[in-house]
Amino acid sequence: MGETPHILVVDDHRDIRDLLARYLAKNGLRVSTAEDGAAMRRLLKGAAVDLVVLDVMMPGEDGLSLCRFLRESTDTPVILLTAMAEDTDRVVGLEIGADDYVTKPFNPRELLARIKAVLRRAHALPPSRETAGDGEVVFDRWKLRLAQRELVGEDGVSVALSTGEFRLLSALLERPGMVLSREQLLDITRGRQAVLFDRSVDNQVSRLRRKIERDPANPQLIKTVWGGGYTFAGKVERP
Repeated sequence: MGETPHILVVDDHRDIRDLLARYLAKNGLRVSTAEDGAAMRRLLKGAAVDLVVLDVMMPGEDGLSLCRFLRESTDTPVILLTAMAEDTDRVVGLEIGADDYVTKPFNPRELLARIKAVLRRAHALPPSRETAGDGEVVFDRWKLRLAQRELVGEDGVSVALSTGEFRLLSALLERPGMVLSREQLLDITRGRQAVLFDRSVDNQVSRLRRKIERDPANPQLIKTVWGGGYTFAGKVERP
């Protein structure tokens, strides 16, 4: 990320796009806008974007579909703009990989605070050594199919992963040999739902070890780093 973060606002309402563009630019951010998914894709092809603010309720290709596209093709953080009453949109948005959400009507100051918080979390992580997106990641006797979010054993049998387990495993596989703290992994797996002293990362690591380790009691893939967090110690390949 450069010195000035580049924010893309995607909303079909011109007045909202213009309002946010002026406010965010006034507060030191570089801002581009798009009125729909086609315009968003064109802009992403020609410019590096650090975060996307994405309206859920848009005609044609809605924000949830666009969020799913972004998660499958990039690791760019996403903040959803959702209607106050649409709990389902917020839940689905978080499940498919949105980093945060703001409900309408909203105060631009709150959105700015959430943008800064998501950018801090995203760039506190060590840089990925592997390219996120589609395709497969191979490790030990497993294949992780990223687009399908599917873990497949050498016998061809799929092993179910929860959304949190998939995010956790993906983060570790993208940074083999790097130590990731519990706080960093918690941000990845829980986002804004995370709370202080949350032990869900440890629980998810335990569940993942039972699924992928040959001997979960003596793990050789996901190693505990005392006082630090966890690291993926196995060999990672992309066919």
